[in-house]
Amino acid sequence: MKGIRKIAPYVPGVQPNSHNMIKINTNENPYPPSPKVAEALKSFDSNQLKRYSSLDNLSLKMALAEKYGVSPEQLMIGNGSDEVLAFSFLAFFNSEDPILFPDITYGFYKVWADLFHIPFKELPLNEAFEIDLQDYEQLNGGLVIANPNAPTGLFKTVEEIRLFLKKQTDVIVIIDEAYVEFAEDSVLSLLDDHPNLIIVRTLSKSQSLAGLRIGYAIGAPEYIAILESIKSSFNPYSVDTLAEALAAAAVKDHTYYKKITDEICETRDWFSQQLQTLGFESLPSQTNFVLSTHYKLDMEQLYQFLASKNIFVRYFSKPERLNKYLRISIGTKKEMKKVLEAITNYLN
Repeated sequence: MKGIRKIAPYVPGVQPNSHNMIKINTNENPYPPSPKVAEALKSFDSNQLKRYSSLDNLSLKMALAEKYGVSPEQLMIGNGSDEVLAFSFLAFFNSEDPILFPDITYGFYKVWADLFHIPFKELPLNEAFEIDLQDYEQLNGGLVIANPNAPTGLFKTVEEIRLFLKKQTDVIVIIDEAYVEFAEDSVLSLLDDHPNLIIVRTLSKSQSLAGLRIGYAIGAPEYIAILESIKSSFNPYSVDTLAEALAAAAVKDHTYYKKITDEICETRDWFSQQLQTLGFESLPSQTNFVLSTHYKLDMEQLYQFLASKNIFVRYFSKPERLNKYLRISIGTKKEMKKVLEAITNYLN
């Protein structure tokens, strides 16, 4: 048949629907959203739903602007950070020179580049699974770096990114900060000095709103305006009215989210230490997951064993460097104790 195009799609983690399961395979937050989200849902006027949603998403932009000390003109809201990133690829990567991103990172980058016919080059992580920024000092049409990176959980410091940006002044640099709330710092402070920097974030991870689909970009107003034009060329109403209202309520509750983020980070570090006593090695994560290996175990077999116990983690068969690891999202401490118990039983 003429005119049909096939593409290798992004493959997300499985979404099991088992009873009494421990689902730690897609880096969701184990805690519920802020109580203020529930209050906003209860008080929401359903009569609003007869109208199309906001074109400018101003209520959410105002909440984010106040939180981060930026202007609303520096913010673009999308239906999840995936939409924001996809629009960013369309808006900013139109050079004949290849865009650059790591070979082990968020799998959607390669899918979008292929989908939009953008030339790209994947640069290998070093032996320690780190991004070597010196490798990116070559001819390129743009850069995409997840920081912290996924699925490794490793983090480049703000100073490292600052020095790197000084050498990348004629292309857009996207820093995907999906997991930044679990890390030590953000590159937000670099925006004023580097107008070619676009920061992309999500409310799916730290804000416990994966089912709401809200993401956003922060950048120079002139580039955010371009992103808005791309959004309007696809679907100007991509963020629904209810989602915006609930997201704004979440963004305003700093106290609750700091508490649960601190708990997740504490559980992450404790869990990594417990894994170490069982002979595992984990990369030093600054996310809500750990990437772990055990040199005497087949990770695929361990993955299947855990699944048989209704514990769902993430196993990557490709690339080969990853198939010796499991990525384990951090649940509640009670859940992670059950995971350790299951792993101990497997070892015995």
